[in-house]
Amino acid sequence: MQKLKLQTADMAERNIERLGQLFPSCLTEKINDEGKLVKAIDFDKLRQELACEVVEGAEERYQFTWPDKRAAIRLANAPTNKTLRPCREESVDFDNTENLYIEGDNLEVLKLLRENYLGKVKMIYIDPPYNTGNDFVYNDDFAQGKAEFEAQSGLFDEEGRRMADPMVQNTESNGRFHTDWLNMIYPRLKVAKDLLSDDGVIFISIDDNEVENLRKVCDEVFGRFNFLATIVWQKKYAATNDSKGFSTTHDYIVVYQKSAQFNRNLLPRTAEQNAPYKHDDNDGKGLWRSDNLLVKSFSESGVYPIVNPNTGVEYYPPKGSCWRASRETMNVWLAENRIFFGKDGKGAPQMKRYLNEVQQGRVPITWWNFEEVGHNDEANKEVSALFGSKTPFDTPKPVRLLSQMLRIGANSDSLIIDFFSGSATTAHAVMQLNAEDGGNRRFIMVQLPELTDEKSEAYKAGYKNICEIGKERIRRAGRKIKEELAVRNEELEIKLDVGFRVLKLDESNMADVYYTPAETPIQTTLAFDALVDNIREGRTAEDLLFQVLPECNLPLSSKIEEREIHGKKVFVVEDGYLMACFDKDINEAVITAIAKEKPYYFVMCDRSMETDNVADNFEQIFEAYSKETVRRII
Repeated sequence: MQKLKLQTADMAERNIERLGQLFPSCLTEKINDEGKLVKAIDFDKLRQELACEVVEGAEERYQFTWPDKRAAIRLANAPTNKTLRPCREESVDFDNTENLYIEGDNLEVLKLLRENYLGKVKMIYIDPPYNTGNDFVYNDDFAQGKAEFEAQSGLFDEEGRRMADPMVQNTESNGRFHTDWLNMIYPRLKVAKDLLSDDGVIFISIDDNEVENLRKVCDEVFGRFNFLATIVWQKKYAATNDSKGFSTTHDYIVVYQKSAQFNRNLLPRTAEQNAPYKHDDNDGKGLWRSDNLLVKSFSESGVYPIVNPNTGVEYYPPKGSCWRASRETMNVWLAENRIFFGKDGKGAPQMKRYLNEVQQGRVPITWWNFEEVGHNDEANKEVSALFGSKTPFDTPKPVRLLSQMLRIGANSDSLIIDFFSGSATTAHAVMQLNAEDGGNRRFIMVQLPELTDEKSEAYKAGYKNICEIGKERIRRAGRKIKEELAVRNEELEIKLDVGFRVLKLDESNMADVYYTPAETPIQTTLAFDALVDNIREGRTAEDLLFQVLPECNLPLSSKIEEREIHGKKVFVVEDGYLMACFDKDINEAVITAIAKEKPYYFVMCDRSMETDNVADNFEQIFEAYSKETVRRII
């Protein structure tokens, strides 16, 4: 049996492997700092392979950088052995839902999701911190202090004297201000890109403070050629009269595709667009409106008389213009009753434009006004209505705004992620849209359990962190949506998924000895017993299962069944694709029963077999009943 790593991939190692596949001659080996032999890239040979285009050293080149950018890149590539622990008591319909709500630092969570959601997410929406000068909650380990920043910024000499004119250079505070934000957003977007499918898309809300830097970061992460649009959203319907300068009434939504495989959807046609289609001949062709038969581009074949069959009058196009079709095509249209001669049948010819023959939707534009997608005040009222009090969240987005993005970027069965979930508007919009069109969109919300201010409405209402607000909002929105469906007597409510599994980021379920057994001294019997168990105290079998799921390439929303086999608890995941047993003293009867089920994967704890004889016969049992099963231990 092979031991599971229970650790996400080191993306730097994967990148070395990719370079090695492209340039095998550049792949070499070296002794690392720990004295181990590891794969490496010979950069001298790589330079030879790329000699005509290599830029290095102090040579000038176009680039976008900031202090600690290298650390941000390393952070995105670094592995993690943390885990996501299920929390049934805070979930809704845990056993049946396909939706997830994950609490924890979103960078660590994204790395964990990358293991089994790689290339499976159709759409990402995030509303990250706008960097407005408030306290920053996403302080990663490499965030700089004032002294370190000054040393690297080039603004000061060794004795602390300013080296540049303060009227020309950004101030120290502004420089570090943007640096912290860039160090936060860059690694998260870099990991998030891996989650997107090749036809996926990301929408990012932002304001003027960082829109320029966000564009540059996204150009680097997603590629400048994958930029789609910067949408201007009218977030306010009135000016703020006490503004010192201009009253800001808009935010931006920056949109990037993963690749050219993305195809945006059309938005639904409006009532105003459909209003002119009010005529119906009751011939099965549907509603139509009259349209001009003339075209601007001139063609001699389009100059001929059209005879009104009711009056015999001939009609020619005005001089210098022509009919939009040739004589032959016009005769076909006349035979099909596609030409209209006025209400009384005695007028000039016009074309019947049928509603079912025009483009069934609107091409999205980059100006989204509040009449169409809502504004901040509407968003606050939506949340207040759900909670029956003042809104417990400061800056929610309106559901209509998110619904617009979902219609453009996602399909009816897509997976959508929001890793700055906030008040969980994205989850609300997904459920609402599913209720409207019968779709099966699924969501993954990720949110840091940031504490609420003791003076805030949220804290007064009993919500100690933002996650508590988001989860309660989904619960209440789900109930409201199902109630509305029931009032309309629609059967959609039967399959509508308004549940969610709550998972919480935590340290690995495995004790340190699991990852570094050679560094753990065995001094006493108690120490040896701990080594045998190698599982962190207080962890449950279900905790272990959820750390195993990613390594078996199974989604965290997988269907899980619990069975008892010869007195032992066995998890059966996705109808037997994975079977796992983490109990102690497993005997041959349990192993045989599981092998006869022929799972694709079987996972158990190391040293949990009842006797050495059971361990000796383990492989023989599976070879006899299910030799194709992949056997793993933790």
